[in-house]
Amino acid sequence: MPDATEHLPRLRIGHGYDLHRLEPAPPAGKGRPFILAGVPFDHPVGPVGHSDGDAVYHAVVDALLGAIGLPDIGQAFPDTDPAWDGQDSAHFVEKAREAMANHGYALVNLDVTVICERPKLSPVKDAMIANIARLLGVARTQVNLKGKTHEKVDAVGEGRAVEVHVVALLARAT
Repeated sequence: MPDATEHLPRLRIGHGYDLHRLEPAPPAGKGRPFILAGVPFDHPVGPVGHSDGDAVYHAVVDALLGAIGLPDIGQAFPDTDPAWDGQDSAHFVEKAREAMANHGYALVNLDVTVICERPKLSPVKDAMIANIARLLGVARTQVNLKGKTHEKVDAVGEGRAVEVHVVALLARAT
């Protein structure tokens, strides 16, 4: 009997991107607590977003969904739906992981680039990688994370935004 996944491409690549404006928390602004890859930061500004604003997890979700040809995070979990207000973005990653598996794919590796002037990521980089790997059910060696600055150029460089790029390589699970 033929394998039902034979028609699937062996490898698929997805790119995820997210950017969040950073503002002080209410009442001074609209910012939420600053969380990246599930790690909270003590920082004077946080992301403006409908969920918890975790730009790393959002970009991971878009990379995974894009690799399997599904709509992006904004369509899957629209900001017009009050159910997602303040939602822990780990939930979105778990749903994207389930979709990936249901489509017959497994993660080969994930490469994450976080661009922000502050806070510095190096003290918590290992925790960020561990959180991503745990949510995706993969070894830490399958997840890479880099922190970059924007050299004080534009909103990211001025500390008014955080930007994340993610590339995911998936392989047919069979």
